[in-house]
This record gives sequence, structure tokens and C-alpha cells, in this order.
Amino acid sequence: MELIDEWLWRQEYWLPPGITWRDLEKMEGSPFPRDLLISLPLALSFIGLRKIFERSFAVPLSRLLGVKDRVRFSASAAPSLEAFYTKHSRQPAPNELSSLVKQSGLTQKQVEIWFHHRRNQDRPSNTKKFCEASWRFVFYLISFTGGLASLISTPWFWEQKECWRGYPQQRVENVHYWYYMLELGFYWSLLLCVSVDVKRKDFKEQIVHHIATIFLLGFSYCANYIRIGTLVMLVHDSSDFLLELDKDERSDDESEAEEEEDVDEEEDHASWRKRKVVLDSKLAMMTSSCVLNNLANQRVNASSRTPKAR
Repeated sequence: MELIDEWLWRQEYWLPPGITWRDLEKMEGSPFPRDLLISLPLALSFIGLRKIFERSFAVPLSRLLGVKDRVRFSASAAPSLEAFYTKHSRQPAPNELSSLVKQSGLTQKQVEIWFHHRRNQDRPSNTKKFCEASWRFVFYLISFTGGLASLISTPWFWEQKECWRGYPQQRVENVHYWYYMLELGFYWSLLLCVSVDVKRKDFKEQIVHHIATIFLLGFSYCANYIRIGTLVMLVHDSSDFLLELDKDERSDDESEAEEEEDVDEEEDHASWRKRKVVLDSKLAMMTSSCVLNNLANQRVNASSRTPKAR
């Protein structure tokens, strides 16, 4: 452990030539890697605060703004299909449909429609999406406002050369320390909740983004790149809270709508085929009835024209 610690925190990797860790320890307000540990309890606090925020504020606000959840068909009770759905796959392969048809006693088309409906049941509601977006919006807005208030009076906010004056022996103010730790704790909370949040099209990219952000925040803090780091965080926060206000192009609304549209088309086609059979039978009956009536009328007319036998 000591060997790993000595290799990981070698001053040649982190500090400019001529500067050692002892020089930073002597300086008041110097950042240390152990300071990052507070971000973990902050992440748990953010998760708890988020639950309270969503129940007490976001859900009532969604109802006030008229956010409506999509009406979805519930899948009928089918134990064999449900077992396959939960244990194997949400979308069976073509070669698996035949066995599912035998197990459930349904037709192949009915099995396909059942899986469509079952997948739609698990899709997140619009209210859930609204709660997540409003939570991120509130945090990014508060973070941007607080960061701007803490940086607007600093010299490096107006002149970026000041970010490197006296580096790395730069004192970290308490307000900037908490700015860093709150951002780090928030991204830890996003990473911990990513499995239960709405899964969008860029789910994997989102995980990589959170991990990269946490790494960059931790690295820049340990290397005392805090002045330039606070500016970077401010720029990102200024756009993040605005992005939470437009429709999210990463959302699965489009794919969901396409899938539900496919189901509706399949059901429409099936119902249309049934109606077509009924209409064809009625049309055939009407045609035969008209033919018989015409024949009967022709016979009556023919008999009326025939002169009476003397």
C-alpha cells in the first residue's frame, strides 16, 4: 500500500519542478487529496434531498403545468411470457417466438403485441422525466448563481493570466473549496443513481461523462488547478441549466412513439382484416339477395307479358 501511495502521489507527477508536498503543507489553505472524501457523504445528502424535492415540489409542479403521462395498454396476464420477460429478454428473438407461442397458447402476433405492451409498461412516465429535469435545473441554476457570486470579485475571473500567478502555491478560499466539493458530490450522486434514472439513448456515454467529470474535478483539485477549474465549472453550469429547459434530444420519446405506433398499426391491421371478412360476407349476402330479387322480378315480368292461353 505504501508503495502504491508513494508511486501515485509522486510530486514529479503533480507539481512543477522545485515544489514539493512539504512546501504546500506549510502553506495555509493548500488543497490535499484527503479533502475529497467529504464529497461522498455530500452525494448521499444530494440523493436524499432529491427525493424530498421531487415529492414535495416537482410532482405538484408537473400537475400544475399540465404534464400528462402517456396512456399505455397493460399487458394481459401471461405467466409464461412474464417469466421469459423478467429472466431472459425483453424482446424475444424470432427463433424463441415459436416456443413462447406453444407455452402461452397465443398466436405469434398476439405474443409480439404482448411484449410491445409489456415493454411500454416499464418505460418511464413523463412525470418522472420532468422530476429529473427539474432537479438538475434547480441544482445547475443555484450552482451557476453561487459560482458567479463567488468568482466575480476575483482577479482571475477578469484576467485569466491570474490563474497561474504564483502557481501552485495558491491559497484556496473556503467558498471555492465548497464550490468544488458540492459539484463533485452532485456528480457522484448522478453516477450512483444512473441505474434507476431514465435510461436515454446515450446511457453508456452518460456514465463515461460522469466518471470523467469526477476524475477531472478530483485531479484538478489535487493539482491545485482550482482557479481555472472554477471558471470551467461556471461555464458548464451556465449552459447546463438552460439545456434542462428545451426538449431532450437524447430522450426515448421518439423510439417509444415509433414502437407504440407499430403496435397500433398491427392492431389496426388485425381489426381491419376482421372487419373486412365481415364486410365481404355481408356484401356477398347482399349481392346474392339482389341477384335473386332480380331473377324473381324478371320471372314476374315475363309471366305478365306472356298472353293467356285460350
